[in-house]
Amino acid sequence: MDLLKRLQAELAASTDRILSTAAGFSDADVAAPSRLPGWTRGHLLTHLARHADSILNLAEWARTGVETPQYVDARSRDADIEAGAPRPAKEQLADLEESSARLAAAFRDLPEQAWSAVVCGTRPLEHPAWYLLVRRLRETEVHHADLGAGYTCSDWPEPFVRRELHDALVCWPREQSPVSEVVVEETIDDYLHHQVWRDLGSGPVVQGDPWALLGWITGRTRGGGLRVMAEGSTGNQPAAGPVPAPPPWPGLSAPPGLPQTPPEEYP
Repeated sequence: MDLLKRLQAELAASTDRILSTAAGFSDADVAAPSRLPGWTRGHLLTHLARHADSILNLAEWARTGVETPQYVDARSRDADIEAGAPRPAKEQLADLEESSARLAAAFRDLPEQAWSAVVCGTRPLEHPAWYLLVRRLRETEVHHADLGAGYTCSDWPEPFVRRELHDALVCWPREQSPVSEVVVEETIDDYLHHQVWRDLGSGPVVQGDPWALLGWITGRTRGGGLRVMAEGSTGNQPAAGPVPAPPPWPGLSAPPGLPQTPPEEYP
């Protein structure tokens, strides 16, 4: 069960960071545009609060065995976000604090066996309840960067980046892929290591460090810091053109084949 404790600790720290950012907002700051087209920061903060409530619904499903949808429906979800977006900064902060605290308490109180219960979110793919922690972390970290308030992709914690990059590549939409391979480069103990994800589709090879790759895959950057190599090239070959636009990010999905019982490590 160590994984559950680590993920809850990550989530607590991530929540504290985004609450700290939100606490510094004025009413004008909240009304200003976010980095998501068509959404103000108020939209994002409201979405994060209602998302916490929606994950709480799934935690209740896991605890009780009574099927509870994440949201009533897409229309009511969108309406709640629109209704909450214009609220002043103080109300936004209080809502996010309270909804996050409710979710954290539910996670703390979830019985051991409930973490292995199978639930289903807004997309049809089912997953074990322990993956709810991963999904909530995804929302807090990615949308913290979307607020456009000084927190960027380069600030994402290493465990988050490793996990999300793994899940994004496992779920890679090959039929829409503009690349054939993704090469993850990391310097470990002064040595450059490469992890190669092959057979992703057709096109060039994109390579770079985990932060640059995840920022590109999630659509939060245009691929700064990445290199594009011709398909089948090896070594330090000349660049094969600009970084292509990534395929649609499957950010709401859970990877197939997740272990039902919380594993010791993930990924």
